[in-house]
Order: sequence, then C-alpha cells, then structure tokens
Amino acid sequence: MRIYALYGTSGTGKSSSALELAHRLQIDAILDDGILIYQGRKIAGTSAKYEKTRIQAVKRAIFHYRDHAEEVRRALERLNLERLLVLGTSRKMIRRIVETLQLDAPIEYIPIESIKPAKEIEAARYIRETQGKHVIPIPRVEVEKDLIQRLIASAQKILSPKKEVIGETTVVHPTFSGGRIQIHEQVLRKIVQAACSRFPEVVRVHKTVYSFEDLPRITVAITLRLPFGSSIRPVVRELQEVLYEELGYCLNIAPASIDVHLLSIVIDKHNS
Repeated sequence: MRIYALYGTSGTGKSSSALELAHRLQIDAILDDGILIYQGRKIAGTSAKYEKTRIQAVKRAIFHYRDHAEEVRRALERLNLERLLVLGTSRKMIRRIVETLQLDAPIEYIPIESIKPAKEIEAARYIRETQGKHVIPIPRVEVEKDLIQRLIASAQKILSPKKEVIGETTVVHPTFSGGRIQIHEQVLRKIVQAACSRFPEVVRVHKTVYSFEDLPRITVAITLRLPFGSSIRPVVRELQEVLYEELGYCLNIAPASIDVHLLSIVIDKHNS
C-alpha cells in the first residue's frame, strides 16, 4: 500500500480538499480525524469532530484509544487498499497515526499550500475561527446514520442540528469549536474611515457594508476629489490594498473582496 499524507495547520481546508485530491491521485480511501472513508462512505472509526473537548478530539484523531485503533486497523486489512490518503496537522502527527495503525508503507507528504491557493486557505481559516465550521468528507446521510447510532449509545446530543451539504462533504459545528467571534460593525467602520483618511483624494466615506455570511466581504462607497484628467484606477487600487492590510493587522481578517463604489467625483480645478 502507498500512503499519501496531506498536512497543514488546523482550519486550512484539508478535509474540503481531500476528495478532489483523492480523485486526482486515484486514491482508494481517506483517513481523516479518526474515520476511515472508502468510496464516499464511512467504513470504520469515529470522527474527532464529535468530541466535546479539544484534548479528546486530538486523542481521537491520533487513534489514542485502543478499541478505536483496532477497529480501523481491521478495516484497513480487510479492504487491502492500494492507496490511502491520511490527513493531519503535521508530519509528526501523520507518522504517529501510521505507526499506531501499524501501516508499513512509504509516505508521500503533500503540504496543503501546494494544492490550495493562499487566499482560499485564509478564507477557510477565517470560517473555522469565526463560525466554528468543520468539514467531514462524507455525505450527510452517513453523518446522520452515525449520529443516530451514537445517540442510542450515549443518549446525548453530540452533533449540532445545523448542517450544510457541500457536494459529498458535510459541514458540522463541533462542541469543542468554542463558539463564534463577533465584531461590532462600528469597529469595522472606524477602521475603514481611518484607512480612508490617509488618502487626501477621499472627500467622504458615505457608506460601508459588511457581509460575513460565507466569506468576509466589504463594500465602501466614497467621493473622490481629483485634478482634472487624473486616473481614478490607481487611487482605488491603492485604497483596496490599504484596507486589506489594515483589516488583516487589526482583526486578523483577510477579506475575500473589497469593492469600492465611487458615488461622485469632485474636480479640483486649482490642481488641473
């Protein structure tokens, strides 16, 4: 068996990229956060995303529990795979998983940065940190089935009822994700106004609209004062770059888009 290892820090979008990578490399199965996935279905294991604390989630992901590790090990032997994709936050974590499951095979390491653009990684990390969303690369029906089994066994509500389906993946809200980060609109407005005040060309900031439903997006409506015949594009582009840097520095947010709406232009005749 040949082992491929996709690694990257938590929240960089490894699980959402796993299916595409497996299809491209013709990989038979995926080992992600404690579960073994084969042909789009969970074959064995229990997802670490069901755990109530981060420590328990880490232990589950590295197969610390003997019965859990044995279940997945037996399933791997039964499947007799040619290729396996293992997901982890680091090379060290992946080596530990491989050793625990007694997989004697060479490992080809693939950093998440080599298959996912930097902006998409930033967006994935933003969603994880602000909305607590985690991806499981199996269809919702598999998540529902596993949930019912766990509810019967423990008589506890483990998985949030809020789920969103993305192709053959399922987004869940684990208990250990720690809730959401809320940023007051006035704070964002002040940051935008402060950034715009650095531009003598900006006469007025009329309105700033924010959207955080999916990815962070900002729309700013302004009035510019420019000498006759001046180009607008360089000023707007520089303003977008400054806003991007300021929001990243102050709030650790990388906006997916910054749209500048020019409502009016004041022609400065004295500088024409």
